[in-house]
Amino acid sequence: MKYNFLLFFWALVTTFSCKNEVFIGYGEKISTDEKFYKKIEGNLGITNLSGEVISVCPKKGCWMNVKVDNDTVFVKFKDYGFFVPKNGIEGKKVLMSGKIFSDTISVERLRHYAEDAQLSLEEIENITQPEYKINMIANGVAILED
Repeated sequence: MKYNFLLFFWALVTTFSCKNEVFIGYGEKISTDEKFYKKIEGNLGITNLSGEVISVCPKKGCWMNVKVDNDTVFVKFKDYGFFVPKNGIEGKKVLMSGKIFSDTISVERLRHYAEDAQLSLEEIENITQPEYKINMIANGVAILED
């Protein structure tokens, strides 16, 4: 009886201690082993990043803003070859592989993104200055499924 209890207890501990994360991939297949994912820290060029989805293009899922460390990375997808879900992924963990770079985004492009995000006309007209942002052209993305 004592051994049955210990066996049951061991089974519970091992079941609940296993990290069973399931990622859904988009674009090129990428590793979901988090040891390959870095912080930004000046890593411009080809890199792997992990973060949390802040927002997504509600029209097509053709871009997303991702919180990585203390920065926000604007992510588009290589050659528009794939898209992510338009809703339901905000707040989810995401792994990304691609090219990261800094860029100045013009007022015209910012207004286009604001239209995609369905902001009000007043909010769109208030965009009068270009923005300096960290960007990524992702080859592949993996989003943590609940």
